[in-house]
Amino acid sequence: MKKTPMTIAGAEKLKAELHRLKTIERPRIIQHITDARSHGDISENAEYHAAKEQQGFVEGRIADLELKLATAQVIDPRTVSADGRVVFGATLCLMDDQSRQEVTYQIVGDHESEIAQGKISISSPIARALIGKELGDVVEVQVPGGIRRYEILSISYV
Repeated sequence: MKKTPMTIAGAEKLKAELHRLKTIERPRIIQHITDARSHGDISENAEYHAAKEQQGFVEGRIADLELKLATAQVIDPRTVSADGRVVFGATLCLMDDQSRQEVTYQIVGDHESEIAQGKISISSPIARALIGKELGDVVEVQVPGGIRRYEILSISYV
């Protein structure tokens, strides 16, 4: 089975969601189904059908999270021997040549990327262009809006 890289924080977030679904949401939905059944005929019982639909969604999400965690290769960026290069999990401060703005990104797994929080997927064009580069390097990245140039101002492994 193919392993998928994931940061410790990403794995912890998935574990917390899985725990919440199993210990809070699943029992709550089961109780809703039980209550709806007690109202009699379930063939026309909207509460019962809504609860069963919710149960299907939650069970699907539980299965999805369990698969993601089972195939995860959890990587702690603090323990990676990177020798000052950009690697998975690294946090980078970059200068965008076009806007002259500093941007900060952490390279994370596909399932944990959130651009609004500065977390970019290892599969993204920017991350792929940055992997293996060093402090001071300038990289050109083909993005939907054209070619962007970034200078690496700092690299940290937190």
